[in-house]
Amino acid sequence: MSVKREVRQEGLEDLLSRPLLETIWRRRTHRISRGASVPAGSMSYRSTHQPMPLDELEEATLIALTGCSGLTMPDRPFEDPRDGKPIMAKPNLNTAGRTAGSPDNAQGTHFFMINDTGTYYLRKLPPAPGLPFDADTLVERARQSKVRVLDHRLDVPEGMRDFPAYLDSNRFLSNLPGTTVFLPVVDLSHQYINALMYLLTQPEGARPTLVDDRNFYRPAGVGKWVRSGFLNGDLKLPLGALGPMRTQIEADLLLQNMMLVADAMGLGAWIHASIHPQIMLGDPKFSPAYGRMLGFDFVTPRFRPADILRWHVPLPKYAALRSHPVGLRVCGEHLIKAACPPNYPSMEKAVENVVQAKFGPSGIYTDTETFARIYKGDYGRRYLAEASEYDQRVIDCARDICVYIHATHGRFPAHADAIHVPGIWLQTHHVESEYYEQLFANGTTSAHARHAAQWHT
Repeated sequence: MSVKREVRQEGLEDLLSRPLLETIWRRRTHRISRGASVPAGSMSYRSTHQPMPLDELEEATLIALTGCSGLTMPDRPFEDPRDGKPIMAKPNLNTAGRTAGSPDNAQGTHFFMINDTGTYYLRKLPPAPGLPFDADTLVERARQSKVRVLDHRLDVPEGMRDFPAYLDSNRFLSNLPGTTVFLPVVDLSHQYINALMYLLTQPEGARPTLVDDRNFYRPAGVGKWVRSGFLNGDLKLPLGALGPMRTQIEADLLLQNMMLVADAMGLGAWIHASIHPQIMLGDPKFSPAYGRMLGFDFVTPRFRPADILRWHVPLPKYAALRSHPVGLRVCGEHLIKAACPPNYPSMEKAVENVVQAKFGPSGIYTDTETFARIYKGDYGRRYLAEASEYDQRVIDCARDICVYIHATHGRFPAHADAIHVPGIWLQTHHVESEYYEQLFANGTTSAHARHAAQWHT
């Protein structure tokens, strides 16, 4: 089905011509969606409109911002300028670039889209050639991206929009009929393994000894590597200090980009607290009360007496306190698959999978055609031949750390969740213009004023 160009291309053209600095400077949160009412004493407002959902093109424009936008540039040094020794120059997990930066281009962020027709997982499609901002291309790519996970809007049951599901006033304005919500979920596990290896590529004497701050600061499976001198025993780094390896930052940057574009389109855009992440994903601690929700797979580590001191879990019946999400399957297909058991038979296999995805026969650093597109002339071939890869000792040491974490704590990672939910989402909607005109001196922008004529007439 073709989009009516004479109606909607005008909105896209206006979006493409809107000055970036103007959008950033005028950006404000517009929480009140079309059809919503606001009880606020003498400033109360009751809408006379029905909710007005975003149409397919409006959603498709925002969906495009969650995906890949071209190829990255590995513009980094190959050797240490101090002594000329080779340094690790192939840290990235992906070659396709996204609309926001990502540590080591991990691209661990997955998006769900929630609207009146259902809840969808958004696949990351290969980059489109050039700018994909014509109506037909955007809509077609959005259709290819969407995988329906639920046939309804993701939400808690009627009457349960209170803490811990929703926070404060958000429960009256968030995830309402007519709104479209974008929810980021971040797979930390692949980058956790990759970042451990990258950390271990430091020069002699600068490679830290990983210690476990949840196990009395004992070496995290690296005793032999300290004794051999590969790691510096005097330079200690607690696993807890690594946290999520900064992988979660990508989701925040993507949401900001999406918010700016939604505002430039003349839509309301509001980043705020989502439904409680554990409730939303279907954590076994909450599923009896709230249901399976998105239905993620969870791992609950077996209780061990040491967990009383390590994790303050007092009794076996409370073992679910340490449950964490490890994947999402829909109709038998793994849409999200963390690099840990039970998705892999062991942590050895999980680490091997990450290494093979980079350097194996089908890995990104054996894909000569892609690097021929990234570089001019034969520079792509030169990069693949000259840039260093992981030393085998680096891989083996990182594998020992990962095996230790899983064997000791019954899950991987132990000090962060395999799948991290930032706990925020972006709501986009048509604004209740009369509310802003009635109460605020500068309630809307010219983009909001022109939106209906350019996108819907």
